Amino acid sequence: MGIHVIRVPDIGEGIAETEIAEWLVAPGDLVAEDQPLAAVMTDKATVEIPSPVAGRVVSLAVEAGATLAVGAELIRLEVADEGNLGAQPERAQSPEPPVAAHDAPAEPAAAVDPAVASAKPPNPPARPVVPPSASPLAAPSVRALARERGIDLRQVAGSGPEGRVLRDDVLGFDPFALSGGPRRDTRVEEVKVTGLRRRISQRMDEATRVPHITIIEEVDATELETLRQRLNARATGKAEEVKLTLLPFVTKALVLAVTDQPAMNAHHDAAAGILRKFGGVHVGIAAQTPGGLVVPVLRHAEARGLRDTAREIARLAEAARDGRATREELTGSTITVTSLGALGALATTPILNLPEVAIIGINRMAMRPYWSGTAFVPRRMMNISCSFDHRVIDGWDAAVFVQRLKELLELPSLLFAEV
Repeated sequence: MGIHVIRVPDIGEGIAETEIAEWLVAPGDLVAEDQPLAAVMTDKATVEIPSPVAGRVVSLAVEAGATLAVGAELIRLEVADEGNLGAQPERAQSPEPPVAAHDAPAEPAAAVDPAVASAKPPNPPARPVVPPSASPLAAPSVRALARERGIDLRQVAGSGPEGRVLRDDVLGFDPFALSGGPRRDTRVEEVKVTGLRRRISQRMDEATRVPHITIIEEVDATELETLRQRLNARATGKAEEVKLTLLPFVTKALVLAVTDQPAMNAHHDAAAGILRKFGGVHVGIAAQTPGGLVVPVLRHAEARGLRDTAREIARLAEAARDGRATREELTGSTITVTSLGALGALATTPILNLPEVAIIGINRMAMRPYWSGTAFVPRRMMNISCSFDHRVIDGWDAAVFVQRLKELLELPSLLFAEV
């Protein structure tokens, strides 16, 4: 019998560290070869790490939610042969202080219901019976705290011996309860930021260091919406036809616009001083999921028709919401489209999906009065909000790009005339 140490593998794409999203085994479990041991979170996707050998779990290196460097110890197994413990290199340093490992299943401590622990008494405590001239029992430090807070100690119910007022009594005193009014809710809940939310936080922090330029333009989408509704009406009753939303038309316009300005369909490698322009248009479609925001990728939008684009967007969105999207489906975008859908907004200021240099935000469509030159007429209007990496995209070029998108969306026949 021996110990086999399994380390965090290099899962590619230059990832130096990963977060343990979930342990799939526990100390004492018997595992088979190739059985998943843990689910780890990379920049955008969750990947399962299989066991290279069969054995029994001895210990887990960290708690779920901790971050480990590639090469750091992940788990120890007791195996039938001599194992590899003696041949293991020195453990890689984890970017976070290691959490105490699970060496064996411990007897669970008595659970405390947070709601019970933090619950306030249903009725305010009775006002202590202290004669107006009497001075309640309290330490000098407690009296000083009460003075700082403007609290009359005679109104505070003491919980100490012989009714002594303690520090916690002053801190928990609610003057509103004495007046019979609604009690103030002083509870504070701390939620650890882990998993996808931590990845989103890190990426947003990186993006805020990039100088953005955002242009918001009004678009008359009346003809576009009329065309969309007509195409959907023609497909009614055809089971194989997916419903057309606005996104396939926006994607089509995007493909034509970047053909005129290839620098918009690019990645900026600031460290190397390179703007990497792509021939293929791989459109990231920002999608909200129960776990947070992810960006599945519509690959080679330039080679897709309207219906094909709609079907693929629908498939990717469903996979993202259900947590089934693969790493390949969540990486490799060259330009991104974001939309709040039915919720919408009058205008937004999208944040770049680095290392991309452009992102297009679609805002709420609504019927508004529009001056035709002779009269106000009702038109379906919406705003598009486009952000650019100002280090490599000048304001003039950004404005030209936005105006091209506006033209293509206002005259949707151009989407098909210029294919």
